Amino acid sequence: MVIRKEIKVGVIFVIALAILIWGLMYLKGLELLKANRTFFAVYDHVNGLVAANPISIKGLQVGQVKNLYFDKKNPQKIIVELYILGDYPIPVNSHARIFSSSLLGAKEVEIVPGDSKILAKDGDTLESSTEATLGEEVNKQLLPLKRKAENLISSIDSIAVIVQEVLNKNTRANLVMAIEHVKQTLENIAHTTHNLDTLMGSQRNNLAEIITNVESISNNLKKNNDKVTNILTNFSNISDSLAKARIPYTFAQVNKAITNLDSALQKINRGQGTIGQLINNDTLYKELEKAARDLNLLLEDIKTNPGRYVKVSVF
Repeated sequence: MVIRKEIKVGVIFVIALAILIWGLMYLKGLELLKANRTFFAVYDHVNGLVAANPISIKGLQVGQVKNLYFDKKNPQKIIVELYILGDYPIPVNSHARIFSSSLLGAKEVEIVPGDSKILAKDGDTLESSTEATLGEEVNKQLLPLKRKAENLISSIDSIAVIVQEVLNKNTRANLVMAIEHVKQTLENIAHTTHNLDTLMGSQRNNLAEIITNVESISNNLKKNNDKVTNILTNFSNISDSLAKARIPYTFAQVNKAITNLDSALQKINRGQGTIGQLINNDTLYKELEKAARDLNLLLEDIKTNPGRYVKVSVF
């Protein structure tokens, strides 16, 4: 049986085509001879994820993104087909998380295994999550700083307005005047300090003598400590004696006597009593004067004519 040349060419072409398809699938990570599964995940935003991006579990690549397309029922959602090679157990509550594998922004899908005992089957839809991009993370971190900066700028603006209102022309003039006064005060203090320094320099000898005298007085007090103690003791004894002498009572009696004497003098001045009549009544004074004059005349007459008054008989 002779095989025709066209049949040979056809068989070779089919084998070559099969090898080419297998090579392309291999290069894309879609191995036909291995066990494979396809899962689905639904996202609101894929952050630049494209077909053929790798899929990893705990850092080990286990497949790649097969296809991405909008959900026909809900165009706001994006469906991603996850092509998984091998029979690695994936719990039904696992997450398909989109994240950046490097700083350059290359995207990957990481399947985070869940804790369910039930395993996902081919064609199941996994829960999905998306890692924030670097820009989103930076914005998230900078947003509070931005708000604080805006509040700070607003506060600074308010302070500037207040300062501008407070520091008006009169206030600035007063501040200039106050600064000038402070300057003059500092100059006066410097001048006074200079004078004190000069005085201390010129009176250094006198100060030394004063300090020497004070030291001498201190030494004398130290040497005569017993005498000073005796003097203080004597003063204490005198104080005790004065306290025992009932000086307040004595002063009270003296004050009472003075009061009585003042009352008596007031009565005398008013002509009350014998002494008051004697001092204030001129009639008594005249009578006394007349009696003294008559007595004086009587004494003169007795001296002149003693016989009238004295009789001498001789037995």
